[in-house]
Amino acid sequence: MAAPETQEPHTESTPEPKAVRKAVAGSAMGNCIEWYDFGVFGFMPAILGQTFFNAGSTSEGALATFALLAVTFVIRPFGSFVLGPLGDKLGRQKILALTVLLMSGSTFVIGLLPTWDQIGMWAAIFVILLRGLQGFSAGGEYGGAATFIAEYAPAKKRGFFGSWLEFGTLVGFFLGASTVTLCTIILGDEAMQAWGWRIPFLIAGPLGLVGLWLRTKVEDTPLFKDLAVEHKVAKSPLKELLTTNWKSILHLIGLVILLNVGDWILLGYIETYLKDQLGLEGNVPLLIIMGVILAMLIVIVPIGALSDRIGRKPLLVACCAGFLTLPIPAFSLMESSKTEDGVNGLMLAGGLAMIGGCLVLFLAVVASTLPAMFPTRVRYGAFSIGYNVSTAAFAGTAPYVVGSLVDATGNTMWPAFYLMGAAAIATVPVLLLPETNGVSLRGVISSRQPTTKPATPPPAAVAG
Repeated sequence: MAAPETQEPHTESTPEPKAVRKAVAGSAMGNCIEWYDFGVFGFMPAILGQTFFNAGSTSEGALATFALLAVTFVIRPFGSFVLGPLGDKLGRQKILALTVLLMSGSTFVIGLLPTWDQIGMWAAIFVILLRGLQGFSAGGEYGGAATFIAEYAPAKKRGFFGSWLEFGTLVGFFLGASTVTLCTIILGDEAMQAWGWRIPFLIAGPLGLVGLWLRTKVEDTPLFKDLAVEHKVAKSPLKELLTTNWKSILHLIGLVILLNVGDWILLGYIETYLKDQLGLEGNVPLLIIMGVILAMLIVIVPIGALSDRIGRKPLLVACCAGFLTLPIPAFSLMESSKTEDGVNGLMLAGGLAMIGGCLVLFLAVVASTLPAMFPTRVRYGAFSIGYNVSTAAFAGTAPYVVGSLVDATGNTMWPAFYLMGAAAIATVPVLLLPETNGVSLRGVISSRQPTTKPATPPPAAVAG
């Protein structure tokens, strides 16, 4: 257990409901832009691999793009070590305005780059550098956005408001996927390969301006402002979080493994799986994944609100149990859906529902659960470092590792094995995690030991 932190200030500023909504909108918009970029990359991997890396085939192009995603994910921890502690020292709002500007700007510039056919290897170098900048800025994005919402949200509605952050994630991925799909349908494969791939990247420019405007129109969080007023902002937040919260950071890393692997197998690898293993062609795989995302969008906020009634931990335990038992049946059902006449839609939908249903349980509560693991003085930095170290190791690498294992062995169950392994690891920190439903973030002095509990036990007390 982490050593106790300095006690949080006792005075409390209560934000107006309008301010809470603005904080949620600004945070979710930035996360939306980050995942818009991932959606664009994830839904035209072959085109981008051929455009920037001169890949000789569709599969080589996809692997090249997945490798690019993996490389840029490695940069994220460096961003978190710089931007996270700055968010604890200078304020959340300033750093979040910077991250949304850097993320959207780097994505926009990729749409302007010359291709391999035009400048050769320099095309690959430039896109790697820009993806590195995107990864660096993303290292300070999610932890800051989750912290911002959590510190604004009322304790009894933190699950509801926090779920909107991942709602923004799914909307961003859906927008990226739908933009690629619409461009492909309207322009055709030949035009998309030649120049149409630029359009989705260029759209990130105006999206970023909207996100920047939203984030500059909201004040910093009440908890951070109270620290500043009482002169209790950490002077050396990086040193403080590493010396007093390192065990808690390790705890978070293990917990987030399952979130990262689940996210990127479902949203990054399945499209390739539908093409290569089930023989689906054209835009059908893209439309199927978009349907899965839509289904998750419908249920994620109600599940977040449910966690305010029954707690976060029961949902996390259910998620781990599902991923320990359902991946093999899910992928077996999807493989069995392939027939001589095509694909059985019900069987395919059933397999995808098992994976998506387990994942959305985690997505709905992650932004309300993880910020409660750390005290306000180091919350942004500790959250960002733990989250991004885990993300670098297990998120962007998942499509590449799983795809390579399937290609090398011919065993199409590797995605299931990978999910089950991640669930086995995450189960331990989930079981050790204390329930923080209804607990004020002001009362958290260490990552594993909130000092205050809800005045009355749930569900009634936290119905909100």
